[in-house]
Amino acid sequence: MSDKTTDRKSNILPSPSGEGSGVRLYTLLVYSENIAGILNQITAVFTRRQVNIESLNVSASSIPGVHKYTITAWSDEDQIVKITKQIEKKIDVVKANYFTDDQLFIRESGLYKLSTQAVLENPEISRTIRRHDASIIEVNPTYSIVMKYGVTDHIISLYRALDEFGCVLQYTRSGRIAVTRGMQEEVSKFLEQREKNQK
Repeated sequence: MSDKTTDRKSNILPSPSGEGSGVRLYTLLVYSENIAGILNQITAVFTRRQVNIESLNVSASSIPGVHKYTITAWSDEDQIVKITKQIEKKIDVVKANYFTDDQLFIRESGLYKLSTQAVLENPEISRTIRRHDASIIEVNPTYSIVMKYGVTDHIISLYRALDEFGCVLQYTRSGRIAVTRGMQEEVSKFLEQREKNQK
């Protein structure tokens, strides 16, 4: 997995070099039984297709006993359709779907470790933090920690703005968390139908 957040030419994640214009960032929501080893099975599908995973977040879903994997990857639609279908064939996977950003409500968090001396010497750094709706959550004589919640490009935009001051000691982003814009988990209807078929 890689994090291409250091590209400074745009405020969005850059697509992999050498790819065609059809490549875009997709988010896969995968639901599975809570079984050991399923993560390896899912990531192996990407490896076989030589598609790099940009971010990965695993958590319990709103459905008891079902875990949710939120995976982002750069790909064209034909490739991502094949990956999604292959993942869904795994015996412990309940449902898998792929989405574009406009189909989801998305959030990430970013942590920025800054030089306290630089922050104190340059008031513009604090003003930049406030303009980006970020929060300073810890300060000591050596470093200050800034946290920001939001969408991916806003988090990266703050990093680039702070990096211009030469004050960033460390920087990291969380994996993406996402929910669909529908009323219930994407897998709920599938489970309801499966229960009806088993009766």
